[in-house]
Amino acid sequence: MGDFREIKVWAKAHVLTLEVYKATATFPREEIYGLTSQLRRSSASIPANIAEGFGRGGNTELARFLQIGMGSASEVEYHILLARDLNLLSKKIYDDLNGRIVEVKRMLASLLLKVRRDR
Repeated sequence: MGDFREIKVWAKAHVLTLEVYKATATFPREEIYGLTSQLRRSSASIPANIAEGFGRGGNTELARFLQIGMGSASEVEYHILLARDLNLLSKKIYDDLNGRIVEVKRMLASLLLKVRRDR
C-alpha cells in the first residue's frame, strides 16, 4: 500500500495527538484514568488506524480502518467539548484542537471516498 508516514492526514492526526497530550498534561490528577486517558487513547487511535489500514492488504481493509479512525476523531471531538465545558481547556486551546479535528475529519472523509472509488 505504501508508507503511512507519507499520507498528509496521518501527519495531521499525529500532530493532533501530540497537541492533545500537551493539553491534557494540565488536567487534574483525578482525571488521569478518566478524561485524560480517554482523550489520549482516542486521539492516538486516529493515526494508529490510518497506519494499520495502510499496512493491510487492499482498499477494503484500508477503508475499514479509515472509518474506525473517523469514529475516533468524532470521539476526540466530543471529549474536547466536554473538557472545555468542565473548564479543563481554555477557549483558545479548545478552538485550536477543534480546528485540527475538523480538518482531520474532512481529510479522512476525502481519503475514504477516494479509497472506496478505487476498489
